[in-house]
Amino acid sequence: MDREFVFRNEDFERIRKLIRDRVGISLTDKKRDLVYSRIARRLRALHLTEFSDYLDYLEQHEDETQDFINALTTNLTAFFRESHHFDYLAEAMQAQQAGTKRPFNIWSSACSTGEEAYSLAMTAIEAFACWDPPVRILATDVDTRVLEHAQSGIYDMERLAKLPDERVHRFFYKGRGARSGSARIRPEVQQLIRFRPFNLLMPKWPIKGRFDAIFCRNVMIYFDKATQYSILSRFHPLLSEQGLLYAGHSESFQHAADLFRSQGQTIFYPVRTNPSLRSNG
Repeated sequence: MDREFVFRNEDFERIRKLIRDRVGISLTDKKRDLVYSRIARRLRALHLTEFSDYLDYLEQHEDETQDFINALTTNLTAFFRESHHFDYLAEAMQAQQAGTKRPFNIWSSACSTGEEAYSLAMTAIEAFACWDPPVRILATDVDTRVLEHAQSGIYDMERLAKLPDERVHRFFYKGRGARSGSARIRPEVQQLIRFRPFNLLMPKWPIKGRFDAIFCRNVMIYFDKATQYSILSRFHPLLSEQGLLYAGHSESFQHAADLFRSQGQTIFYPVRTNPSLRSNG
């Protein structure tokens, strides 16, 4: 097949190593065409003709690293995706507040364009029937481009198509005139969330405190088992005594059974040395 740019096998292998070293993503041979199409955009932007030239450029220009990562990260998401997680979370929020007055802390660790984080905030507002629920949400992503989108809180109306009309009317302002066809999340929802750039593979995580829920959904599937285990081992101490890890529908952590056990519906609890730390064991 004729290609616009020269793309050799050694170029693909260099890209595989670079993206694995930078963010832990493991690319299979089946991703070769996807890699070509994604990175070809950077060659056009930089007026290059060969992938080898781009990779040399990447190694010489640190400021290109983020564009390289952004090009290869996949950001498939939706509001209230895997809705059972949000139903369970609402009950967990209410149960904790019945016994303590501290805020319920949530980390959306791969928030993409923000739909997950805003779904968490909307869930909190609905669960406590107020605009300032006792909930704090940290939303992070390695892709700075999608973080900017998330922080803007502006979405095409088609992104809201599967939301009930009641939620759309309550939580969004519809655009008018030149902004017709888009909607903006209400500031009361945004104020519950802190958006931050974050790489799950960075040597030292600048995150302190305990979380009552960590959402890391449909992310681990891009990592090999060793990288998954490393990340899970770092999630483990960040969860509160009753904290839970919410994963994607196709993710299983049997290889990390010493760290997490499933309680069903792709929700996992951390294994503790003292089983009495969890009331539901």
